[in-house]
Amino acid sequence: MKTDVYTQAGKKKGSIEVPEAIFDIPWNADLIHQVIVSMQANARPTVAHVKGRGDVAGGGRKPWKQKGTGRARHGSTRSPIWVGGGITHGPSKEKNYSKRINKKMRAKALFVALSQKMRDGQIFFVDSVSFPAPKAKDAQAMLTAIAAGTGQADMATKKRNAILIALTKTDEAVKKSFSNFGNVEVEEVRNLNPLEVLNYKFVIITDPEQAIGLIENRLSTSKTVTK
Repeated sequence: MKTDVYTQAGKKKGSIEVPEAIFDIPWNADLIHQVIVSMQANARPTVAHVKGRGDVAGGGRKPWKQKGTGRARHGSTRSPIWVGGGITHGPSKEKNYSKRINKKMRAKALFVALSQKMRDGQIFFVDSVSFPAPKAKDAQAMLTAIAAGTGQADMATKKRNAILIALTKTDEAVKKSFSNFGNVEVEEVRNLNPLEVLNYKFVIITDPEQAIGLIENRLSTSKTVTK
């Protein structure tokens, strides 16, 4: 299947043949759900933590004798019913939320997400993106030009999660130019994942031939995974 390639100025430069194995896969909601939930679980920090009765200080001896005081019997001041005592069934930093994601599943989920974006007309290939120096004004001009050239006005006006720009290699000038854009994320193609792709409305992939090669490499790598 063929798709257009644009310049940084928003002009059509030509077209490129993209592999159907990456950009024309049927939607698989179950796979996407499983992979994204697993990724979110793996990124979840275990911050909440309380001390149980075995962790708090004090309580080395019985507060008072068992009988004869007229008060309720107690064995330790570390009991959960005492102020400063342990907490019953509270959250623990030892809890592990991580889930295993098979490499083949992760790669397939990425291709499903890219395919859906392609069907929705929300993936655009740009021959190259570069700036002589980090400058937000140049970055905004590029987005405006590509939005006009592709007929996607939302690309330049959407306030949140508008564009994911995928570079074939790190470019500090480009990354810094977009650093203050709250609606744009700059990422390397090799680090693309389904969560990022679906989280942004539009995806701009630069240097298409090399980028597709890097994505295809993930496809071949995932095929070698054994159970």
